Amino acid sequence: MFGYLIVLTVSAVVSYAATFLNRRLAFRFKAVVEPDERRVHQHPTATIGGVSMYFGFLAALGVAYLLPEFNKLFRGSSELLGVLLAGTVMFLVGLVDDFREVSAPAKVAGQVLAASVLTFFGVTMFYFKVPFAGVVVLSSSITPLLTAVWVVAMANAINLIDGLDGLASGIVAIAAGSFFLYSNRLVDLGALSVTSIGPLIAVITAGVCIGFLPHNFHPAKIFMGDTGALFLGLLMAASTSVVGGRTTDVSGETFFFFAPLFIPFFILGVPMLDMAFAIIRRTAKRTGVSTPDKQHLHHRLIQMGHGHRRSVLILWAWTAVLSGFVLTPTFTRTGNALVPFVAAALGVSLYTMFHPAIRDKAFSKPRKAWEREPIWVWFAKLVIRPDRGPIDEVGDGTGEDESLDSYSGHNAKKRVQK
Repeated sequence: MFGYLIVLTVSAVVSYAATFLNRRLAFRFKAVVEPDERRVHQHPTATIGGVSMYFGFLAALGVAYLLPEFNKLFRGSSELLGVLLAGTVMFLVGLVDDFREVSAPAKVAGQVLAASVLTFFGVTMFYFKVPFAGVVVLSSSITPLLTAVWVVAMANAINLIDGLDGLASGIVAIAAGSFFLYSNRLVDLGALSVTSIGPLIAVITAGVCIGFLPHNFHPAKIFMGDTGALFLGLLMAASTSVVGGRTTDVSGETFFFFAPLFIPFFILGVPMLDMAFAIIRRTAKRTGVSTPDKQHLHHRLIQMGHGHRRSVLILWAWTAVLSGFVLTPTFTRTGNALVPFVAAALGVSLYTMFHPAIRDKAFSKPRKAWEREPIWVWFAKLVIRPDRGPIDEVGDGTGEDESLDSYSGHNAKKRVQK
């Protein structure tokens, strides 16, 4: 475990330090995203933040190579070399797209190429467990297709959720950290081979996100861009495939009810759900699947009245709750341990749904003494208190873009920049 801690620290520190130079180079080479009607940032912002993540990954992998704890991962297998080469391919695809807009088919072709590299080096699923159906062994003819679908789905899920400052990097940090704990626990239980590269890739992924996050949180100084989003998707796909697709059957363990392959759908539930909704929504409108819009989960939270930071924190909270929900049984094996996470899910649900618009209705409408207050208004007042702190004016780019900025008594007054 100490070796994993060293690798995590190195990946985070290098990613954090490299971002300072990366920001300067981004402006020098005009890798800058200008504000527009679809984006929520107010000022030209550097992109290609994925370059910092890539160098953090390289540094962490180099340190792991030198640590005796990971000798068995490097000496007896070429899988880590495959992840390095596939990650480099995905990194270059994203980098080209950040400098020059690449068509959706061309970008998917690059993702499939990266998946092919993984398949060539054996970073694939071998078999997986389906609840109530047993173990499904994959043939060599279906493995390349399944690997490509897995990589494309992961990469695009993370790319689509990267719409607010710090959202994607925070979600992936939580998900990768949770998956590391899960996969390392499987190794301890003997359900996963000690030569699995899954835990190492997961902890490095968490580290590069942690190091990048201070630069990326609102107001962001740099975006990860497609360079970072696609690269993180490749790392998560590689880590989850070699764990979920190779875990042996352990009878009697209740947490295997969902099967290891299903675990990524829980810990990455927010981006996966957002991607599924985007595909359904755009298909129903008969627009291209790659056609951008402002109907993603984070956009909807802002439309509901949550500010930029609050929307990000809510989606982080959902990721943490889902991750905790599937992690806890692997350590406790008791149903009672899930109670705190059910309570946390209820709390996050209430906070998400009782948004500032409802608070405005609850506190702004004056009532006569003999009028009975509706139950939903009473509940809103009981659960959520109005914000009373000072808020920056709308549009100045320095504070949250709240729909409701302050309350004075029962009357909410929204400040508008003139």
